[in-house]
Amino acid sequence: MVYELYYWPTIQGRGEFVRLALEEAGAAYVDVARGSEADGAGLPAMSRVLQDPDNPRPAYAPPFLRDGDVVVGQTAAILLHLGPRLGLAGDSEADRIWTHQIQLTIADVVSEAHDTHHPVAIGLTYEDQKTEALRRAKAFREERIPEFLAWFEHVLTRNDGTHLVGAALSYADLSLFQLVAGLLYAFPKATGAVLRDNPRVAALHGAIPERPRIGAYLASPRRIPFNEQGIFRRYPELDG
Repeated sequence: MVYELYYWPTIQGRGEFVRLALEEAGAAYVDVARGSEADGAGLPAMSRVLQDPDNPRPAYAPPFLRDGDVVVGQTAAILLHLGPRLGLAGDSEADRIWTHQIQLTIADVVSEAHDTHHPVAIGLTYEDQKTEALRRAKAFREERIPEFLAWFEHVLTRNDGTHLVGAALSYADLSLFQLVAGLLYAFPKATGAVLRDNPRVAALHGAIPERPRIGAYLASPRRIPFNEQGIFRRYPELDG
């Protein structure tokens, strides 16, 4: 089985959480929109699926994943579907739901991070809402990053200290790595300071790239660099 991942080809964004799970598991997958239009891939292929009038269950937006006849949209739902299949979720229903809950919390942080540079409207440029962004980013740096990372620290501490769920790697661990990486890119000063107060979160962020498949992925062209078109954007003035 070859999974088909559909996401924007030039940013990490929400699709990166899915990519990390697929890469860690060594799963066969195609990042469709990054393929060649001449081969029937690329953005037109993604648009065809999104706009298919015969699809009774269309995804609202990327990312979405095709697994045979099943198409799943929304990052957390994709990972809920993939987790047991890739060996990245616990065996019990309680573990699977808890992993999903953590992923939904990570999604909350991702949305708040995005809104620091687009607090008014997605259709406006950053420059058109910079005054509001400065105010939103200050609250995010001073209140929300510390609160969220402290919660992840508590979860790690109450579990085994190194994993968020159970005694083995889950997609939630990979997603927390990606979240911290994004926060360090966008808010290096603020996030670095908060990580000093949350050593287990910092340790998890440092440990994930040591995993052979993840390390190889991060060093490869498949890993799109952070940039100012994605969710996590580095505007130095927003870091205080």
